[in-house]
Amino acid sequence: MIQVIKSRYFTWALLALPSVMMLVRYLNGSGSVHRLLHPSGEFAARAMILAMMLTPLFVLFPKVKIIQSLIRRRRYIGVAAFGYAALHTAFYLIDKGSFAKVTEEFLALSIWTGWLAFLIFVPLAATSNEWAVRKLGTNWKKLQRWVYAAAILTAAHWLFLEYHFVPVLVHFLPLAVLQILRVRKNSKR
Repeated sequence: MIQVIKSRYFTWALLALPSVMMLVRYLNGSGSVHRLLHPSGEFAARAMILAMMLTPLFVLFPKVKIIQSLIRRRRYIGVAAFGYAALHTAFYLIDKGSFAKVTEEFLALSIWTGWLAFLIFVPLAATSNEWAVRKLGTNWKKLQRWVYAAAILTAAHWLFLEYHFVPVLVHFLPLAVLQILRVRKNSKR
């Protein structure tokens, strides 16, 4: 049983489960596309935040087993964030129903920030494999650092779409605090 839980397939199944449930709700008509927009976007943000929190958590608590285990799966979590962002984008496009409606609101701050975050996610997800790591060498890490811009844009997208500060703070503040603590610890070395 332990081997199953440690398996990458188990990790992928666990990460995919909410998306499968959303798709089932959509396909059987029990969930409208509009009502699935928010949860799919939230899962994208949460997976991105979790993936980004793992490095500072590991720097601060290197001997904690669960953090060690999650750090080995960080790339899977990041790719899952992209998958949920793609699902969120698909639901958005289906909800709008036409290219004209999409372009109509494209310049709204709440919309273009989401599109730009998604566009940043594309090369990050596409290069989240061993082949890309080898081919890009040290440039791989430089490319992956664009996730910070995607995080800021995601927070702006969420904030300006809903104008509720509390959910954005609840999700992004722990990440910001951990990043600050990580920088402080690294600067003392």
